[in-house]
Amino acid sequence: MTVDAHQHFWHFDPVRDNWITDDMAIIQRDFLPADLEPVLKQNGIDGCVAVQASQSEEETMFLVRMAQTYDIVKGVVGWVDLQSEQLPERLQALSQYTEIKGYRHVAQAEPDDFLARPSVIEGIRQLAELGLTYDILIYPTQLKAALQLVRAVPEVPFVIDHLAKPYIKKGEISRWSNFMGEIAKNKHVSCKLSGMVTEGDWHNWSKKNFFPYMDVIFEHFGPDRILFGSDWPVCLVAADYTQVKTLVEDYVENWGDEVRAKVFGGNAVSFYKL
Repeated sequence: MTVDAHQHFWHFDPVRDNWITDDMAIIQRDFLPADLEPVLKQNGIDGCVAVQASQSEEETMFLVRMAQTYDIVKGVVGWVDLQSEQLPERLQALSQYTEIKGYRHVAQAEPDDFLARPSVIEGIRQLAELGLTYDILIYPTQLKAALQLVRAVPEVPFVIDHLAKPYIKKGEISRWSNFMGEIAKNKHVSCKLSGMVTEGDWHNWSKKNFFPYMDVIFEHFGPDRILFGSDWPVCLVAADYTQVKTLVEDYVENWGDEVRAKVFGGNAVSFYKL
């Protein structure tokens, strides 16, 4: 099964979705599975993992409904309040929905130490007994806290979204690379090759801008812990779906068919238990 391990759906709400600024006008509209289905088919992708884009349980249930209705949606990464005193009860209540494979918080919008806070670490630790995963969405300035988190919670499978958003447009790599190397030493952590085009120059990028960053990920994580994700529809501000997929395909070409099959589905199936 070929899998896109990271994309989003929404009924566009300008207040809730105020992170979609006017320079991203192309995505200021609804995006639903019916919009993605022909795009996946055209690109030879069998299914996808729908990831939360706003911080509410309503969002989680919206994605669950999408997964229940459309065969292409193979799993959901939802949202739950990890710092709530009611977290055990909420996780238990949501566990009836087998579509939910894990959770995420938009930590990139939080202070740099957010993921290292005891309340957050304890909340994420509770995902382990339900066999759930956690997606790490951060900027490079938050890598130190992410490293503390993954060291503190070895029992939860983690995946880093969007390579932790390195400063590709500026060409900065060394500090980010060092932290990614340390994080990758923790074998329960994977990384998504996703969200790269939006970290580059939206209107003037080429694959050579991204290959050095992918070199770092392959060197440290190896082919068994890397997942392809399109970050559709967010990617549309800089590239269409086929361009995003081709970028990763061109890179993994030299690694052979076995590695390509892992990156484009096999690793996502095992990580999220699809």
